[in-house]
Amino acid sequence: MSLEWFDRVTSELQDHLESICEKYDQAGQMSIERSSRHPRIDFFVETDDCDGRDYFCTLFFDPHNEEFYVETYDPDLEQPSRTILPDIENIIDAVHESFHEYMNDDPEDFDNELYDDEEEDDELDDILDAVGDEDVTIIAYSDDEVYEEIDVEWETPEITAFQKEDEVEVTYQFGVVEGTGDGVLRRVNRIWTEDDELVKDETNFIFTKEEAGTIIAMIASHMDKMKGYELD
Repeated sequence: MSLEWFDRVTSELQDHLESICEKYDQAGQMSIERSSRHPRIDFFVETDDCDGRDYFCTLFFDPHNEEFYVETYDPDLEQPSRTILPDIENIIDAVHESFHEYMNDDPEDFDNELYDDEEEDDELDDILDAVGDEDVTIIAYSDDEVYEEIDVEWETPEITAFQKEDEVEVTYQFGVVEGTGDGVLRRVNRIWTEDDELVKDETNFIFTKEEAGTIIAMIASHMDKMKGYELD
């Protein structure tokens, strides 16, 4: 069993999707769950609802057969079925189609172009208000007002580091500051309260290339002294 194909696809998939569809580039996001028996990639848009996300597609990976697939429900057979996606083009097409089905529009109308319909513009604006500008990381505030912003080129999708269903989720994303070349580590902590309300906390840590090796070494040499969630 190997995850080489899974890792290759996940490293390229976000860039491919953003390049073929302007609408997905502005609203679509993905997260990776690598620790499952069948690793998966979830695709979503962030919302203001209590759950915080609307998922429109999930890709599963079978490490034994080294193949991606999506699960659907066959109403005629009254049982789940799998659609195998043999190469990255099939994967991109499946995600792209699912995104536009979620948005209730035709994917061919939005390939490599901004859409013009005023009603659809309003719909996307509502989503983008929740998603935020993925090219800008806000790093400082003063009396609830932003006083510094930096342009960031995100090198990875949002990757799940820890998750307890309906309780807590911690994700990380790595990017590079366009002006300085410094690294940015974005941490998003989502907590669901007993009232099923979502509390979201985001922090960004900026560091230079020279600092990166020291940070990695310090963490690696002291991990045995740390406690995990299961020991709290």
